Amino acid sequence: MKTSSGLCRFAGVLLFCCSVVSGNLSAAEPTPASAKTAPATFASTTHGLPSATGFFDVYRDVAKGRVLLNIAVFDTPFLLVTSLPYGLGSNDVGLDRGQSGESQLVEFRRIGARIFLVEPNTRYRAISNDVREREDVRQAFAESVLWAGDIVAEETAPNAHVLIDFSSYLLGDRHGIAARLKAAKQGDYSIDKDRSAALVAESKSFPDNTELEALLTFKGAGEGEYVRDVAMDAESLTLRQHLSLVRLPGPGFVPRIYHPASGAFSTGFTDLAQPLNASTYVRYQPRFRLDKTDPSSALSPVKKPIVFYLDPGTPEPVRSALLDGANWWKGAFEQAGFKDAYRVELLPPGADAMDIRYNMINWVHRSTRGWSYGEAISDPRTGEIIRGVVTLGSDRVRQDVLIMESLLAPYGRSDEAARKQQIEAAVLARQRQLAAHEVGHALGFAHNFAASRQGNGSVMDYPHPLLSLDAAGEIDITHAYGVGIGPWDNFLVKHAYGQFAPEQEKTALAALRADIAKAGFGYMSDADARAPGSSHPDALLWDSGTDTLKTFAQILAVRHKALDGFSEGVLGRDRQTGELEVRLVPVYLLHRYQVEAVARLLGGVSYQYAMGGEGKATNTFVSAPQQQAALQALITTLGAKELALPTNVLDLLTPPGAEYNRSREYFATRTAPVFDAVSAVEADAMLTTQFLFDPSRLNRLEWQHARDAAQPGIATVLDQVFHGTWQSENADVSVPAASAVQLAANWVVLDSLLATLEGGQLHAQTQADVRDSLAQWQHWLEKNPGREIVASSRRDAANFIAKYLADAKSVKLHALPVIPPGAPI
Repeated sequence: MKTSSGLCRFAGVLLFCCSVVSGNLSAAEPTPASAKTAPATFASTTHGLPSATGFFDVYRDVAKGRVLLNIAVFDTPFLLVTSLPYGLGSNDVGLDRGQSGESQLVEFRRIGARIFLVEPNTRYRAISNDVREREDVRQAFAESVLWAGDIVAEETAPNAHVLIDFSSYLLGDRHGIAARLKAAKQGDYSIDKDRSAALVAESKSFPDNTELEALLTFKGAGEGEYVRDVAMDAESLTLRQHLSLVRLPGPGFVPRIYHPASGAFSTGFTDLAQPLNASTYVRYQPRFRLDKTDPSSALSPVKKPIVFYLDPGTPEPVRSALLDGANWWKGAFEQAGFKDAYRVELLPPGADAMDIRYNMINWVHRSTRGWSYGEAISDPRTGEIIRGVVTLGSDRVRQDVLIMESLLAPYGRSDEAARKQQIEAAVLARQRQLAAHEVGHALGFAHNFAASRQGNGSVMDYPHPLLSLDAAGEIDITHAYGVGIGPWDNFLVKHAYGQFAPEQEKTALAALRADIAKAGFGYMSDADARAPGSSHPDALLWDSGTDTLKTFAQILAVRHKALDGFSEGVLGRDRQTGELEVRLVPVYLLHRYQVEAVARLLGGVSYQYAMGGEGKATNTFVSAPQQQAALQALITTLGAKELALPTNVLDLLTPPGAEYNRSREYFATRTAPVFDAVSAVEADAMLTTQFLFDPSRLNRLEWQHARDAAQPGIATVLDQVFHGTWQSENADVSVPAASAVQLAANWVVLDSLLATLEGGQLHAQTQADVRDSLAQWQHWLEKNPGREIVASSRRDAANFIAKYLADAKSVKLHALPVIPPGAPI
């Protein structure tokens, strides 16, 4: 119980308690540091130092390596944002050039002769007119002091202001570089202060932002593979860290409440002043501020347009393609009522790409191909986007070239020039789409992996190239990628940026969502699409087409054509022949994403994102006939006819040349140095089993069958898989090494199922059904030993299953095959 005298009694012990009345550290008593000699004057300290006036006046003390800040206002929040002007160059670690860090709302506070940089706790608030209610919440959750330093100089007239040496803050790992290295299992790194320095001459200041930079050298053991791949000295990693101190936006921005069907990201906080029957977590939809010059006009210019700037280091013809694609959003803003509100142009000479005033599209080089991404830095109070940053990995365009060359095999043909022209057109079309996609993220928009059900419905989906066979039976890539944004993208901009009278906004936004749903568009994003066991049949990365099974058949037909035509013509004349295997990977595994789409039908469940009271809280199982058709399609991918490589491929692949090596883009091999066809087959079979035997899928099958006996259950699924693999005896003589190919797939099936059983994620009854099916497999294998090479595998499989079912701990399961990376494409 707390007494009025400020004493607390706990377990019979008196404790002296103190509280900060206003939460302002300046209200506390001066620290002993205030007893030091009075700080020097501004004039004596800054004499002869070059300066930059702005949000915070900066004095550059080059001789002493100091960055001095003039602090004239305390207890006033601003944004602090980190970024990386120079990157590590490793996609696997993810410390890319131009990368932005998290934005933090901070403020300077004074205690005696020291200045503290404090991050108030914005995660918990009370949006209330009652100051006592706000104070109760603020005092209940800890804030963070990020830095403290002594006052270097002080003036009291005409206005009180102090000078601080902010260099030590710049020399700290504010971006989390060491943590990122450790998370990527590259070892422990720490800053070597003797080899780090504030880049004093790089300090800049403008009316609403101050830009500071430092050179940081991290020391470590240097044992990580990814670090060794890119660093000159893996024990010494030197990067640059940039800090932006940004004035918070002024009043006038109205937050928009997030709706789960908006297709947007959200930012939020816990509001403990919400009514008792309301959720305490408040979510806003991040968006840029767009103010019409004429609010009454349906189509009006804006006071400040959204402008993105492309990295001028981007080469042609990619540069023009990126500018074109990123500018696709212009029309969507016009449809939403904003004239000349959005544009993309090349960064002008002399501009600093790290300056937070510039929304950037960065062309970033890495040692390997990797993901591109778009980020939005927003005001945590309101969700107003302050800056958008896009990172486009340069090596992805080369991967697109590789895929298209592998499909068309242009080299050495009479129509080589025409085919190469088709390839370049398709590759640049992909770059346009990619630019629009990542800028969409920076505008506040999330992925919609269901949009591909409507063709080119949205640039916010992941597009698989639309491939087909023309009338002559040749592979057609002329319409591999769509052009322009789609109806879903127009909806996104209207829902995020459209302006409505306050009393009409909720109704108007609901009408927009109803209209896009009537147009046939669903919405499914990352959380429901990325896991192998995901259930929604439309929430798919890289799939295409309105009919999953039809597209699956079409992709297989293109794959067969590409494999039959695979030759030295897929490889440029300046490349060593060992790279033929790298080009085989995307062709042989061309169906990898559509296999996942087919698997999503098995145990599939449809649903929608919605709010209570909208009448959309329903789950719908994929029909039993569709599930059965999907199962049969998956089983075909485990048969020798689909898995076997044609003779023209098997005879073509040679080991890498002298001074060249295999990389992770190759198939694994146990027949080094030559190509290992069995490992390739195993990887292909694993494409299917990783989805087919996912524990979430098997648990759903068990439950769906319990509710509706017409739905395929565990026993049915496993019986049919076994029949199509281990029980298959009629080897097609036209298939090279058919028996060996089928046996390789059979073992992947068994090993994958045992790995799922061993994983411990199955419900008890699902596990019991799987074990029962395995016992039946074991019994059949014993009774049907087969002949020749089939006999030894059946015998070993029967013994393996029996031993596992009797005592799982006595069995060492086989390692599952490694599938070469596919995404991003």
